[in-house]
Amino acid sequence: MLLLLLFWTRLAAAQQDRHSSSTGTGPVLSGERVGPCFEEDAVAALREALQPDGALSNSSLALFGACTAPERSSGSAFSLLSEELRRPGGGLDVLRPAAVSAAQEQGGVTLTFDPPSSPLLELKPVLLLAFGRPPALGGLEVTFSSRSLQPQTQSACFSEGTVFVLLVGGASGGSPLRWRLSAESKSTELNQNLVDALVGESPGGPVGVAPLLLFPAGTSNSRLPPSGSSSSAVHTSFLCELRRFLEGVEPRRHSRPPLLRLDSVQSLPPLPLGRSSSEVLLAALINSSAPTVFYFNNWSSGSQDRRGALRLSPALWAELQLRLEQNQMLILDLAEEDGVSPRTRARLERLKDLSASQQTEAEHHFCSFLLLKALQTVAQAHDLRRRLRSARAGPEGSPADGACRLRSLTVSFEKLFLSPQSANINNCRGACSFPLTNGNNHAVLLTSHAESAAGERAPCCVPVAYDPLEVVDWNDEGSFLSIKPDMIARECGCR
Repeated sequence: MLLLLLFWTRLAAAQQDRHSSSTGTGPVLSGERVGPCFEEDAVAALREALQPDGALSNSSLALFGACTAPERSSGSAFSLLSEELRRPGGGLDVLRPAAVSAAQEQGGVTLTFDPPSSPLLELKPVLLLAFGRPPALGGLEVTFSSRSLQPQTQSACFSEGTVFVLLVGGASGGSPLRWRLSAESKSTELNQNLVDALVGESPGGPVGVAPLLLFPAGTSNSRLPPSGSSSSAVHTSFLCELRRFLEGVEPRRHSRPPLLRLDSVQSLPPLPLGRSSSEVLLAALINSSAPTVFYFNNWSSGSQDRRGALRLSPALWAELQLRLEQNQMLILDLAEEDGVSPRTRARLERLKDLSASQQTEAEHHFCSFLLLKALQTVAQAHDLRRRLRSARAGPEGSPADGACRLRSLTVSFEKLFLSPQSANINNCRGACSFPLTNGNNHAVLLTSHAESAAGERAPCCVPVAYDPLEVVDWNDEGSFLSIKPDMIARECGCR
């Protein structure tokens, strides 16, 4: 199974809580500690929550703290953004305020921030408040008041799983305007929970909520260039969408496997992955079916030379495109059996669009390569699950015997921001008795001898063939590939 490791600094505690308590309804963000996908995740959550008529879906009411029924929510802040998000190629411009602070006051909390200078402020924004984790405000209605809101008093209804709150703002004439937002509830018992959710865990530390100002793209002649128009921003959008796609296709598990250290296993020396990569290396990677791990270390710095780029020959580019098409069709076929959701299909289509929209050919090649490796490994994981189900059923649907065979074994690596968070490395279990499963001469003689010699070891069911794990490490020095051999059990035998 493909793992996309997005290592976001300064978010270890918040992410650990996400692993243990997230309900899977949306991203969990955290104040000033948010990572490079913060804005992308918030806009994506909003895009996927809106129905064609601009109303929120029933499953998204709790996520956005909506107080009204879905059919009535179209008249709220969501209606100001839904038309743009539903438009082909549409998107949102985002302003991210700096110097956000929160202070406890009698009866509530005051949130203060200064929007950056921008012509976008001539428009009416939608203020999105993203909480670091679902606040413990279940069943609580919170009133937000500010001169910067229209109307100046608006409400949000919190329930388990609420991560976002949307409020309608007023235009400020294009000049920076300090926003002071008061929040209070009528429940004195839960008011301290409101303070904890907004102010944060420690005085003077990052606040517990991160604000964003959202604007429909293309609605102002005097505005700045779209936030997603730069090559760096488009590249970041692709990586963030790739992570969401992988999270969407990962099977849900009731329990989390023990954490293992990925850097504790042996690895071949890393090879540069970029414009100078050899044709032989790239051809081998494109045709490899080995699971891939992407580790992005401090990739949010946005430096032009840290964006990935590949220079593929026309023949190899044609081969990559053919492989992409084949794997897309395979995943759609597997979707009929494994139930890939419409949301996952939509994310795949958006990934294809974002890959094609890269502003240089080398970046387009690089993103297409990442997409291919993702699709190859997702397809392999789905196919493996199908083969394991078939093996468990046995011939003609009869119960499988206890013979030595490949079984599923899922592990999690000890890194934050894995997406998916687990990998299936497989294992071999079962009895080794005549007729032996994939046995050699030694196993045959050992079986015969063990039957007549008490205490002698009989053959064991063990892996006899493996697949490697490919790791793409993107850091300050560039992009590198390292191969960790013999990581995934592929075939079993009696030894």
